[in-house]
Amino acid sequence: MNKDRLKKLASEKRFIPGIYNYCDRWCERCPQTSHCLNFACSEEEFADPETRDIQNEAFWLKLSEAFRGALELLKEAAEEHGIDLENLDTEQSHEEFERRDAMAKSHEICRAAKVYSDIVQDWFASPANFLVASPALDREEASLEEATEVIRWYQHFICVKLMRAVRGELDEREEELDDLPKDSEGSAKIALIAIDRSIGAWGTVYAHDSLQDEKILRFIAYLDRLREEVEKTFPGARSFARPGFEKTDLGK
Repeated sequence: MNKDRLKKLASEKRFIPGIYNYCDRWCERCPQTSHCLNFACSEEEFADPETRDIQNEAFWLKLSEAFRGALELLKEAAEEHGIDLENLDTEQSHEEFERRDAMAKSHEICRAAKVYSDIVQDWFASPANFLVASPALDREEASLEEATEVIRWYQHFICVKLMRAVRGELDEREEELDDLPKDSEGSAKIALIAIDRSIGAWGTVYAHDSLQDEKILRFIAYLDRLREEVEKTFPGARSFARPGFEKTDLGK
């Protein structure tokens, strides 16, 4: 997608600015895709099935084209704001990013979230814990399959979003945001939502008679403790209004 097409698409009033910043990236289940610029761009760019296959050359060509268009827009915006991209101190910026990234990785809640993703991976690696879908699922099996999908979707997502939240909080310490919404709180909120849904999904798995395992109760307790720590670390996260979700209309 070239920059002119991207600019024209972005100017459409149906899109809610920033809606994609605090979603769970599960587009197939999102009720707000019609208001999401990211979704529209993806659907337009990767409409051909071949461009959706990571093993196909067409996918990488499309991805490269999308990056070129985004880079052109970035350069254009930089010029408009008098920013010389060629003379930025990239070495110092990279070192600072690495420093903050290391601080985020070592943060208690991020380490705990990484542990959770690892132990869940180990649990599913055991053949005894796999859900094998039959051709005709009854209601109970369908519920279990749904819960498994939720757990797997958020398994790594929680850690990723908490990393962003902690890094964002480090950046915000050096900025004067006044009463502006904090990206750190928005990222922490979607992480909390993912934790809430994961706890509910583990409860469904545990309720399935053939899978009642003490480890599942430990997963639930672990996530509950992580949830408490995230809420303590980001006390404003729960009240953060995500564009298009807590605010359901077009910017009102």
